Amino acid sequence: MTTRTFTSTYTIWQPLLLALLLIFAYSCKDDEPADDVCTKWEYEGVAGPDHWMSLCDDYADCSGIFQSPVNITGALFDPSLSALSLQYTNLETDIEFNGHTIEFDTEKGNNTLNLNGETYKLLQFHFHTHSEHAIEGIHTPLELHLVHQHPATGNRVVVGVLFEEGAENAFLSAFMDHLPSSSSPHYKSSEEYNPADVLPPNRSYYTYPGSLTTPPCTQNVIWYVLAQPVEASPAQIQLFEAVMHENSRPLRPLQERAIRFFEE
Repeated sequence: MTTRTFTSTYTIWQPLLLALLLIFAYSCKDDEPADDVCTKWEYEGVAGPDHWMSLCDDYADCSGIFQSPVNITGALFDPSLSALSLQYTNLETDIEFNGHTIEFDTEKGNNTLNLNGETYKLLQFHFHTHSEHAIEGIHTPLELHLVHQHPATGNRVVVGVLFEEGAENAFLSAFMDHLPSSSSPHYKSSEEYNPADVLPPNRSYYTYPGSLTTPPCTQNVIWYVLAQPVEASPAQIQLFEAVMHENSRPLRPLQERAIRFFEE
């Protein structure tokens, strides 16, 4: 009788016990670190640029041979190159500080770059202090990157604009009172601007194949670094530095890549 009673009770409780065991197993699994979680990258220390490739499997490209930025030197004039075909229109203001840089979101607009018959959409532009690229070994205090992406292939074209210290920059002046920061990371406004207004009048450029300058360092970027810098006042540059701090990746070896030059 005792055995039969035990068997009957076990039969009743067996499904419930199984369910509880499954719940416990899954809850324990959730406490384990996921294999695909990447260590947060930084610009210094153990999570700095020298260690990006070891922070995550997805960052393996950071040790690749076609990395950016580079020192622009030995550029060769290439008569086959043509002027940048940029079609930029007005956008409402949407700026974010993402913890590493001040970024203007342009994805909602219809701003494009045409290259070899292919159209690349302007997704965003952001800033680095000091400049990531150098020309003949010389950095400038600020650099802007206009990031374009092909909708089908995901390949990118990035236009780099160098800022040197000088007169107040009219384009930047419209945003200096509203730059986001760690304490107020997002600013939106119906006020419109045109990204083309940040570009220099002369659009001669250096071009080379490279990568993103931040993880995952994907090597699918064609770089166009404009040869003519634009000016920004010391106060404007200092405000960017105060928000972003030093957010410039060190120069990477050029390896066997050629840098070509187009003169407008």
